[in-house]
Amino acid sequence: MSPGSAVEDAFRTEWGRVLGAVARSTGDLDLAEESAQEAFATALRTWGRDGVPERPGAWLTTTARRHAIDVLRRRRVDTDRTAAAARLGERVEAGPRGVGPTADPVPDEVALSLDDDPWAIDDPDGDLLRLLFTCCHPALPAESRVALTLRSLVGMTTAQVARAFLVPEATMAQRLVRAKRRIRATGITFRVPPPELRAERVTGVLAVLYLLFTEGYDAWAEPADETAGSWDRRALADDAVRLARLAARLLDDEPEARGLLALLLLQHARRDERTGPDGVARTLAEQDRSRWRHDEIAEGLRELDVALAAGRPGPYQVQAAIAALHDRAGSDAEVDWSEILGLYDVLLGMTGSPVVALNRAVAVAEVHGAEAGLAAIEEVADDPALAGYHLLPAVRAELQARAGRTDEAVHALRVALELVDREGDRRLLRRRLGALTAPPADAPTG
Repeated sequence: MSPGSAVEDAFRTEWGRVLGAVARSTGDLDLAEESAQEAFATALRTWGRDGVPERPGAWLTTTARRHAIDVLRRRRVDTDRTAAAARLGERVEAGPRGVGPTADPVPDEVALSLDDDPWAIDDPDGDLLRLLFTCCHPALPAESRVALTLRSLVGMTTAQVARAFLVPEATMAQRLVRAKRRIRATGITFRVPPPELRAERVTGVLAVLYLLFTEGYDAWAEPADETAGSWDRRALADDAVRLARLAARLLDDEPEARGLLALLLLQHARRDERTGPDGVARTLAEQDRSRWRHDEIAEGLRELDVALAAGRPGPYQVQAAIAALHDRAGSDAEVDWSEILGLYDVLLGMTGSPVVALNRAVAVAEVHGAEAGLAAIEEVADDPALAGYHLLPAVRAELQARAGRTDEAVHALRVALELVDREGDRRLLRRRLGALTAPPADAPTG
């Protein structure tokens, strides 16, 4: 492997560990970023000359720590010299009456002392876990948690994060600055939360990873030639899967972390079939299952089995179990909708989410018929959380069409088209509307 490739590989695997080690020792995320960047820049300059070290991660961490210590020493010198100069100025101003201004000489060198203990601890997994909890701290706005996680644990530049979230770079830079400022102002420490807060904080971390995945996975349902379907956005799903693997490993006593990993793998395995060549989003029934990534499905099923074996089910495990039933089926006709409906009943009891209730209505329709599904939709249709949600009228239109209520389905599709903000879904809805409003093939023409 060439030195340049070695640095690139180390960046992918070690960035978070290096940054986490310095952040834990200094409590300063900006300094940690600066030091990590300097370490990788030094590697680019020296590995070609001296060879790639046997343990690149340890080399990078040591280099970053040395840079941080040098910065802290310079800060200490500057602080002490500023204080000494201030004292000198005071003595000059308030010299003895009748005597010219005098003062003690200021030494050329200021003695420094740094506590070396924090630097000596080698705990790369612990550093990653502390960094993950810090970036996902509930005191930070949700959008800042996601951005900070990408910046700190994935190593994305501010420009890359901005492109992924379709905002100007200056806006994202300010978002990151405010997040770091808030960490300092609120006294957020780089630590694993105490036992009494751990469950709540783990839930927050997993929610950030799922939000990150959703941003990327939704991009796979957009036309590739649209900004919303760009590779920058699609890559967010890969980053989320990688972080979910990390969380599952570091939180190995939390079955929901493994459940989340299983869910992401089982869903992400379908990404190549989420849109057709025409950029139209595809439903599961329309997807070619032979093009799903079956190695990822197999991994997801294994992770789900391990999570469920713990006997502590949670929402991510239940969602993963639903995804597994879709992925195991050889065709859409073979999907066990009765079992899926039972799992949605469990999930709805856990979450009370109106979106889960809407998904459950689809399962009700598959098991008991379109009219039963429509009745289930009406039970949740007035929930404020679904106001403006294009999938509510879209699902209603699908079931109305199945029930032969064409005029109502056409109206619902037009409502959905007014609400939809994703181009792939917009094209799908237009296609459905066209199919319902097109004259019959054998209709007489003028």
